[in-house]
Amino acid sequence: MKDFQLSKKMLSFGGVFYPTGHAFIMFPDLESAQQVANEIESVSSSVMLLSPDTILSEIGRVDGHTDAVLPNVGTEGATVERYVNLARKGHYALMIAVPDAATTERVMVAVRKTAFSFAEKYHMLAIEDLE
Repeated sequence: MKDFQLSKKMLSFGGVFYPTGHAFIMFPDLESAQQVANEIESVSSSVMLLSPDTILSEIGRVDGHTDAVLPNVGTEGATVERYVNLARKGHYALMIAVPDAATTERVMVAVRKTAFSFAEKYHMLAIEDLE
């Protein structure tokens, strides 16, 4: 599993988190996220675990976990706000490279075996809810 590092390639033109070609899946606890990560590491070469603190500081850009104003650029802004709200409740996330539909489905087979908060896949111009 790789350490999460926010890069410019993970941001939209407006500077909002938008990692095209990746699934972003949130879990209510660390154990569920780690269980899925261990199972899917053979499916995707890029699996990153994000702690609630990382989600707040790197993706939500919330310092000190206060009620800061988040960037709001359409769907991306609303999605980041959702991540922040769950991170404040202690949820963890996995960010996984899913270059095609087959990889996405193999990842979701593992995800569906445990409790997860929600899952989304970032396409070039759309965010897809994964169930």
